[in-house]
Amino acid sequence: MAEEEHGFVIRDRRASGAAEAAQTAASPSKEAKPSAAAPTEPSQTPPSPPVTFSSFVISLGSSSLMLMGEQLDPHQPTIPVNLPQAKEIIDLLSVLEGKTKGNLTPDEQTVLRDMLYALRMKYVTLAPPK
Repeated sequence: MAEEEHGFVIRDRRASGAAEAAQTAASPSKEAKPSAAAPTEPSQTPPSPPVTFSSFVISLGSSSLMLMGEQLDPHQPTIPVNLPQAKEIIDLLSVLEGKTKGNLTPDEQTVLRDMLYALRMKYVTLAPPK
């Protein structure tokens, strides 16, 4: 007897339960059985803080630090060092500093200046001499 081919089902857990029900109804599988492990209610995650200029700078800076070998979360695997990509983020923040000069609050300016200083010092210690 020929085996029935089962496709995969994509469930977007970011949306509410109504969207998941609509997606399940649209799936090609006629035997959509709810999994015992799958939650029936949408997960209750706390709302994320709003994105601000400072949080954007910190996010980019954290990415650059990780690319320079810093392990920000001890539970995560280490990322291989990638100095060219880290330098690209530092250069991006430098451009951002120039383009936003005079348009930032003192706190935003301090965050950007301090982040750039820390990233540049870390990069200089890791970069091979020319």
